[in-house]
Amino acid sequence: MPVDEDSRAVFRVLDATTLRPAPTGRMPSGSIHALTISRDDSSMAFYATDGSVPDDLYASAFDASPQRLTNSLNPKIRRDDLVVPTNARFKSYDGLEIPGLLYTPHQASAEHKAPALVMVHGGPGDQATVAYRALTQALVNHGYLVYDINNRGSSGYGKTFFEMDDRKHGEADLGDIVASRSLLVATGKVDSDRIGIIGGSYGGYMVLAALTLQPDAFKVGVDLFGISNWVRTLESMPAWWGSVRDALYAEMGDPKVDGVRLRRISPLFNADKIKVPLMVLQGVNDPRVPKVESDEIVAAARKNGVPVEYVLFPDEGHGFVKKDNEIKGYTAVIAFLDTHLKQRRAALATSTH
Repeated sequence: MPVDEDSRAVFRVLDATTLRPAPTGRMPSGSIHALTISRDDSSMAFYATDGSVPDDLYASAFDASPQRLTNSLNPKIRRDDLVVPTNARFKSYDGLEIPGLLYTPHQASAEHKAPALVMVHGGPGDQATVAYRALTQALVNHGYLVYDINNRGSSGYGKTFFEMDDRKHGEADLGDIVASRSLLVATGKVDSDRIGIIGGSYGGYMVLAALTLQPDAFKVGVDLFGISNWVRTLESMPAWWGSVRDALYAEMGDPKVDGVRLRRISPLFNADKIKVPLMVLQGVNDPRVPKVESDEIVAAARKNGVPVEYVLFPDEGHGFVKKDNEIKGYTAVIAFLDTHLKQRRAALATSTH
């Protein structure tokens, strides 16, 4: 049976007659997916990753250690250049322990401190897990330390933790994200003046919320198809969405009842507070976060005179489906960060002379 064990998918193989753990060989570290047992119960196969490479296929008899049968990584990429995440926790603003996954560039050190990014997952109730993500590895490979946070409201840590952000979005969860700066600085490998925030979907909303509701927390923001106006988003949900709409209303609030609070946490109505560089990526055909959500926040941010880069994808919806668009988008993200975050130290050094 699969178990969510601190951001990792772990399988427990039980003896059907005793329900005790069945003996297995040494399993690979990381997350295990799609475990299958042979008809005679003598062997198994599964996919696994340590978070630095795509899933590979493993197989073995139960009394032997599984062997990797595939190499899914592009042969042009060296495994040693990629980074395995480590679990990292910190005490948030109210003492609550917040978990997450830390990706540290090989070259980062106390002598050569790295720029850093807090990465926020979607949902709002998703989870940052041990899995291969091209954008994360690309960022780390380009010298950015990445903290993939599981702020309160994330799944995988029990019902109480999951419900801690209900009708407190943009407030309780955002507090965790801002407080995670302390963990990054505590590593001794992060330049405290070069910490940004990045996220997609609900994580994109959290980027915009950080830049508008906590405008001094981060030096740059990258929003991938994030919501900027909760009132419009919730009001536009069709009735035929049924239980999905009801669940989101229960968590976020009903715009007919909670309109004042929803406006207060909506970045669009606080856009005049944006004072750091912002990048927005948006699919023109996005059915979940309509293009107008990004159009309006970009226009509002540009009125502040800050650098704003807007990248549209005419043939995408909610997220990337086409590999060429994914490459284009991620390449643009890295170029934007290199200009406005990585080179920030050099710019500050120049301005002080």
